[in-house]
Amino acid sequence: MSDIYVPGIKSRFDTEKIVEGLMKVERIPKERSEKQVEQLQTEKTYWQDLSRRMTSLRDSARFLYSFQNPFNERMVNSSDPLVLSGTSTREAVAQEFNFTIKQIAQADRFLSDPLEDSFTVGEGTYTFSIGNESISFPFRGGSLREFIELLNRRGRDKLGASLIAIQPGKKSLLIESRITGVDRPLVFSEAAEALGMDSGMLGEAQGTSKSLREEVLTVEPGGTAFVPFNLGDVSVQNGILQFELATTVHTPKDTPLAEEQADPPPEALTEQGSEDNGSFTTIPSWTPLEPATQINDMGVLYLTYSDGTNSALPPIVDSNDFTAYQYRLADVAGDKIDKTIVSLEIINQNTHREVSIRNLQFTDPEVKEGIQPRNPVSVAQDAVVTMEGIEIIRPTNKIDDLIPGLTITVRSPSDKPIQLKVEPDQEAVKDAIISLVGNYNRLMADLNVLTRNDERVIQELSYLSEEEQADLRKRLGVFAGDSILGQFKNSLQRAAAATYPTAANRDIALLAQIGIGTDVRGSGSSSGYDPARLRGYLEINEKTLDAALQTNLSAIAQLFGSDTDGDLIVDSGIAYTFETLAKPFVEIGGIIALKTGTIDSQISQEQRRVETLERQLALKEASLKIQYGQMEGAYNRMERMSSSLDQFSQQGNRR
Repeated sequence: MSDIYVPGIKSRFDTEKIVEGLMKVERIPKERSEKQVEQLQTEKTYWQDLSRRMTSLRDSARFLYSFQNPFNERMVNSSDPLVLSGTSTREAVAQEFNFTIKQIAQADRFLSDPLEDSFTVGEGTYTFSIGNESISFPFRGGSLREFIELLNRRGRDKLGASLIAIQPGKKSLLIESRITGVDRPLVFSEAAEALGMDSGMLGEAQGTSKSLREEVLTVEPGGTAFVPFNLGDVSVQNGILQFELATTVHTPKDTPLAEEQADPPPEALTEQGSEDNGSFTTIPSWTPLEPATQINDMGVLYLTYSDGTNSALPPIVDSNDFTAYQYRLADVAGDKIDKTIVSLEIINQNTHREVSIRNLQFTDPEVKEGIQPRNPVSVAQDAVVTMEGIEIIRPTNKIDDLIPGLTITVRSPSDKPIQLKVEPDQEAVKDAIISLVGNYNRLMADLNVLTRNDERVIQELSYLSEEEQADLRKRLGVFAGDSILGQFKNSLQRAAAATYPTAANRDIALLAQIGIGTDVRGSGSSSGYDPARLRGYLEINEKTLDAALQTNLSAIAQLFGSDTDGDLIVDSGIAYTFETLAKPFVEIGGIIALKTGTIDSQISQEQRRVETLERQLALKEASLKIQYGQMEGAYNRMERMSSSLDQFSQQGNRR
């Protein structure tokens, strides 16, 4: 059926097939140019990939000796990171510090009594102050959750609130400041104060002091007295003991012992008798007593504990007038501060001194007057840290103004000293060196594939996937005739094996001496001949590298980049040499830029030729179609004329 001719639908002579056959031959130059464009674009891609490899090598090499090199990076190691941690900048000096964390900085966090779910917050203006900052907002009244949402929106990073399930079916409101420091207390005002009172979060303070004895208590020489401490639940640890004390010093003749040694008895009393009974008594002669030893003891005050032990207060000073004294109980009690203090004991061992005390009272400076939180979860306080015995106080737990380049973060109080070491960041140096070796090996692999026609260079790269190996096979030997790449590869290999003497340690001059080389297997290794090592790839012996970084960090820094002429500009080293070799290829207007620029010109030229051939082919095809169409039309006219002549002849014969 395909050979049936249908006028107006199918060509009698299949002119389309004939034209297509003729045009196929005509398209050969165009297809050749298109293939050339494709090859040039592929070649350009290879150069671009090679440029990226070289740039990676150059960047990793320059990083090892530039101003931002990792040899100047610092890291901070803490003996207990849960108590104290730190970070450092490059400006920090490698050294060690000893810290003791007395207390961490905290913010005020207040908890209410357990509240029913039906508890509502009244309408009003709620004002909260944190130090010098104030947060105020109106609330129309509503549930606790509505109030919390509004407070969190207005408080942002300064003030927050939440609900905590304290008991089944009941929740407590927690309002917390997010700014630490003793000078930044959280204060409730206006409707906020009423909410605090209604919810049991706030209450009236119980008072700041308790009077232990107001009247004068005098203790004679050799006497003892007690003043009991009825402190109830007042915190003794934070307490201050205050009193007034006076002394009266007697001269030796005024003392009781001196009075006992008054004038001797009269002579008439030396002998007595009675004539009535005839008895006679002889009284011995009077002998003066030895003068008494004078005792001076100014340590007369003691704190007595419930277990019978005591602690001495500092010595007093003689004064005829009452003089005020004040002591922190924590300083006097020392390691006994957790014990219960039951009394102040006055032990006067003096022979000639009276001690009088009055207005004895206990004061707690941390108990404030007025409205105070009833259930504080934490109270505003500063961080107190000792560094090398020096006490440091800061309002936050993050302290960055103590040591240049060092920021410490206080995390938990601890009596145990914490060691903080600022050390060179050896891991950062190691990572940078590994990155350099990795970029070197990837570049060397590409150079071997592009400049050699030996498929073994691909098979040796056992770490590649099948797809990656297949892609490399397309590139195999593409630039085999490029002498510049061959010279560059040889220069890289020589640079990796060259010596670079260092001033810090003259025994380190080769990469192999820090565990990097074409064959750094340990002694006794028997892996046999490996042709891949002849291609210039580098290996890393991490054990050797770690040991070298631990002991010769400054020498390794000079091995990669050093200044040999004193002009403060690096002019020697492995990394410097790698960067110098790669620079002419990847810089603007460099070798690869010229290569790709030439390819772009060739691509443009071939694309213009393709466009010209496309126009010529279109005209040619149109011309052939016209010619064959005219031929077929002429044939059809001749056929119709022949048919007309036949009909005319037949008609004539019938006549």
